[in-house]
Amino acid sequence: QLQLVESGGGLVQPGGSLRLSCAASGFTLGYYAMGWFRQAPGKEREGVSCISSSDDSTYYADSVKGRFTVSRDNAKNTVYLQMNSLRPEDTAVYYCAADQGSPFYNCLASGMYDYWGQGTQVTVSS
Repeated sequence: QLQLVESGGGLVQPGGSLRLSCAASGFTLGYYAMGWFRQAPGKEREGVSCISSSDDSTYYADSVKGRFTVSRDNAKNTVYLQMNSLRPEDTAVYYCAADQGSPFYNCLASGMYDYWGQGTQVTVSS
């Protein structure tokens, strides 16, 4: 059974940092493109970042460029999202997702992904 489990969310003050983890089970994460998405209350889900399976190419939404970093550890079957300089507008439920076979240039589009985690809450507030 393919499963993705996010962890690492929580409450942090503006300017702080968090590292989210997405652990995969039931499949080899290294063969999949991985995406991070977020959804704030009353808003649509948006793509935050993604990393390819082939050469670890990455994409970032403009709103997080320079602050967030996506990485993967295939030996641990885990993908990470390091979030620095957090802002109140980063508050959302964060999801990871996995895809195999779609064109990577579209990796910030949620429709590309086949498998999703349950999400982890990130709240940025003083």
